[in-house]
Amino acid sequence: MFSQPPLLSRITASALCQRGTRISTAWQTIGWWESRRVAFNLIVGSAGVLSSLIVGIVALGSSFLVDSDFGTPGSPFVAVFAVMIYAVMANVCYTAGWVAELGIRKAWPEEADRFATLTLALGIVFAVLLTLSPAVLVGAFGLFRLVGHLPEVVHSVYRLNSDIHRLFRSEAIV
Repeated sequence: MFSQPPLLSRITASALCQRGTRISTAWQTIGWWESRRVAFNLIVGSAGVLSSLIVGIVALGSSFLVDSDFGTPGSPFVAVFAVMIYAVMANVCYTAGWVAELGIRKAWPEEADRFATLTLALGIVFAVLLTLSPAVLVGAFGLFRLVGHLPEVVHSVYRLNSDIHRLFRSEAIV
């Protein structure tokens, strides 16, 4: 028996992943998984909203600070289409969870319940990490790009400050 990492242990012990009663039929298996689909979609969708916000902030920041369109997917329609495709594929992978459990239930019935709770927990962790990966990648590249342009930004702010100072001084003389 292997020991699970603390986060995985907490997820598998949660009410979302636990089975209150032993499941013995295919329909009960499918019902158990499907009763958790909405929660799975809310968890992954929340990660997607956070990821999209971070990508959007990086895109706006790079547009204003370094005059670049880094972080934007081109057309907003491309981004919406990509999110829709991602949502469909996440649900296809979720469905694969109960399909795999049905196979495990046939081959190793005594391990099926443990397999289901572990598979659901791992699926949630993987889906959330995958959903947050654009934010991490775009955020890191955006930060590196900003650091690379920092001398230019500082110089521009210094010039702007000098121009404002000169403007106020010239108005004070008149």
